[in-house]
Amino acid sequence: MSAEIAHAFAFSLAATLMVTVVIFRAGDGTLSVTPAADYDGDETAIVREIDPFAP
Repeated sequence: MSAEIAHAFAFSLAATLMVTVVIFRAGDGTLSVTPAADYDGDETAIVREIDPFAP
């Protein structure tokens, strides 16, 4: 997924679920989005964290 689509999806997911989500780069170079509580991958693969409660 492109960076633009990943960010849009992450913002939507964070706002809908009201949880922190992470955008991370998978091993093949693509971007993916998941709730932060479900992410158990490498910390250096995280591109951005989106917190719906952040000001």
